[in-house]
Amino acid sequence: MSTELLDDTSSPVELYEFKPRPYAIPGYIIHDTLSKCSASSMTTARGLYGVMLRCKDNYLEIRVGDKELSLDFDEVSNIRDNFIYTILNDDNPVLYPIEIRRGNAYMRLHFTRDLDAPTLIVNGVHMHRMSSDIGPLRDANYKVRAARVRRGHIVLDVCTGLGYTTIASLHHGAERVYTVEVSREVLAIAQLNPWSAKLANSKVKIILADASKLVERLPDNTFDRIIHDPPRFSMAGELYSRDFYRELFRVLKPGGILFHYTGEPLRSRGHGHGPIVRGVIQRLQYVGFVRVRYDDRAQGVVAVKPRE
Repeated sequence: MSTELLDDTSSPVELYEFKPRPYAIPGYIIHDTLSKCSASSMTTARGLYGVMLRCKDNYLEIRVGDKELSLDFDEVSNIRDNFIYTILNDDNPVLYPIEIRRGNAYMRLHFTRDLDAPTLIVNGVHMHRMSSDIGPLRDANYKVRAARVRRGHIVLDVCTGLGYTTIASLHHGAERVYTVEVSREVLAIAQLNPWSAKLANSKVKIILADASKLVERLPDNTFDRIIHDPPRFSMAGELYSRDFYRELFRVLKPGGILFHYTGEPLRSRGHGHGPIVRGVIQRLQYVGFVRVRYDDRAQGVVAVKPRE
């Protein structure tokens, strides 16, 4: 982040240097190739950094970027369809799932044939909507459209995750996106995800920080749009607090729009929103937002800062 965007430069923020690593392959592609194997068959998976697979004798040869290895057919049977794998070790290459275990935390990439991009699973919870007609990329696009991101906008994206919302903001014309992520492990996984590669765009600044603390240091009236996509309330209650919303209101420009993803927790069919969404709406109104409403398609709350 440029120093002029901070009130307190005596304690600089940590910018994360995003370095895409083009060595990823979905498990289902490996199984699909194996099911069609003949002695000379070859499959090229485009859009995944040039993944190439070839059956030869009783082995499946896999090449991703400049890395390659061979697996016998028995080893391939251990590959799981909904995982994404990477090749580790140059001298003795192995195929390894893109996952991180740290203490009580477990996170991994999850991808199936029906999705438009991988999602992140953290301790069993999917970080994106997944249904027959909505995958992670469409989910991100709905959020950005709800925020009405336009050409030239300066956007604050709270909770980077795999970066799909940031990337969608660029596609909608954002001039600069400041995106905040508290977990170094999440960003490490994103670096191995081909669909996150555009986070390396020079218009993106990734800040490794606790958003609830960082926002206190940002100057007034800075952002045209804020997209707030926090984990569920039980995992990050501070990102749903009145104090945090007050800070978001302060750093948003007059006339600016906030989109706050909530999902539909505890919504009763035919009886309106559950207590979490109702609480979000009430607290946003309390700190000064107007025209606060729930967007059904994006499954979140849209709020506007009044013009002066």
